[in-house]
Amino acid sequence: MARIALALGLATGIAWVLTHRQAFDLGAIMATVAGLGAWGPAAFILLYTIGTVLFFSGALLSLAGGALFGPVWGTLWNLSGALVGATLAFLIARILGGDWIAKRLGGRLKRVIDGVEAEGWRFVALTRLVPLVPFNLLNYALGLTRIPLLPYVLASAICMLPGAIAFTWLGYAGRSAVAGDASALRYGLLGLGALAMIAFLPRLVRRFRARESSSRSRDLYR
Repeated sequence: MARIALALGLATGIAWVLTHRQAFDLGAIMATVAGLGAWGPAAFILLYTIGTVLFFSGALLSLAGGALFGPVWGTLWNLSGALVGATLAFLIARILGGDWIAKRLGGRLKRVIDGVEAEGWRFVALTRLVPLVPFNLLNYALGLTRIPLLPYVLASAICMLPGAIAFTWLGYAGRSAVAGDASALRYGLLGLGALAMIAFLPRLVRRFRARESSSRSRDLYR
């Protein structure tokens, strides 16, 4: 009964977000969060958690977090919200199973499952740096694998950090530019530089894996 209620609640939430996406006023919500004072960070983390579970754009939330809380605290709150949301989605998938997720992912789900079977937490780390599937969907997909919760959480926390830093700095740069801060360009360049490094990671990973595979082949024929 509890599983049915959870499934219905999740389906209702996702359907509501998808049908009301155009009317979703992130600016008004962020203004409300900013007006909460000391409770603002907790409210933002809760918002980010719910948004992650219900497939709202993590990039937009991270930009908003940077604009609201600055580069340091914004990074911390963004990462916290994303991590709690990713963990909750993982647990929901593990409890409910995943026919709907399997349909959305198609053949990519097998790649995720095979990757975790072969590499465990390292595959989770790789997909956080170089996503095979969209972030929100990946959280559910990984819940259908056999990876334990703790390695999933640790690998996610460490490897989601670069993206959190990049989007937080870009959000802060946008706020600084609107306020006429001369340092906005510097913050923006830092954020873009971090994103460029993340974009370069797939090539770096492919090179490393090619070398590793070549090394194993040489060892095999010695």
